[in-house]
Amino acid sequence: MTEWKFAHAEKAERFAQIHYFSMVQNIPGTDRQVEFIISVKEYVNPEDPAMVFFASADKKTNQGTLPFTPCGWGNSLLKALSECMRAIRRFPYEGE
Repeated sequence: MTEWKFAHAEKAERFAQIHYFSMVQNIPGTDRQVEFIISVKEYVNPEDPAMVFFASADKKTNQGTLPFTPCGWGNSLLKALSECMRAIRRFPYEGE
């Protein structure tokens, strides 16, 4: 257990450490690229033990039809991050 977790005192506060990642994706049919910043929260006491890590992207995809915020969760940072990256690839980024 790392030291930061000892700062947690109140379960209701949902205390978490945040990890940041970047993913650059080519926009199909253009010569442009879009950068997604993925934030992964590592909770000390998650509501569900299988969801210690929760990842979400800073941008929505599929904006023209039904906007979707890519996300993922799991019991490891790798699982949550991988699911979020798969979700980014699932729908096209259509711009702001």
